Amino acid sequence: MFEALGGVSTLFGGLLGGIFRIIPEIFKYLDRKNERKHELALQDKMIEFQKLAGSQKIEEIKTTAYLEYDKGAMQALVEAIKGQETPSGIKWIDGFSKLMRPIITTQWVVLLYPSVIFANFLILLFYTNEPITIQKIATVLPMIFGENEKAICAGIINFWFLDRVLRKR
Repeated sequence: MFEALGGVSTLFGGLLGGIFRIIPEIFKYLDRKNERKHELALQDKMIEFQKLAGSQKIEEIKTTAYLEYDKGAMQALVEAIKGQETPSGIKWIDGFSKLMRPIITTQWVVLLYPSVIFANFLILLFYTNEPITIQKIATVLPMIFGENEKAICAGIINFWFLDRVLRKR
């Protein structure tokens, strides 16, 4: 009877030994699997970081290029203004050249453009048969003097006053 038990115990001991040998291998496998997941996550983070660093570098290059372009454009403007200041030697041409800016400004800024704005104001004000009220005027004015008109005014002011600043430089 002990002989039968001896065979079972040997078999049972062999199985337990095999289980105890395989358990560390299972733990090693799971540990390696977690290490690979961790390494993969680190690789993904590194790729994201590289993309972010690359896009920041591209933005930095673009900004530098824009600044250089603006610097070159400003220098070209200064040179153009200096070129306009150089007299041709013919008095009537030089006099006519100096009159062009004031004449064109007077024509467009003082006469024509305000006339168009005023005509549009009157058309919008009297377009309907409604009585003219402060509310109606307050509604019509922003329609007449919008972003485009503000940009034109800013351009004219820059033209006249920035020119003087650049001349002083």
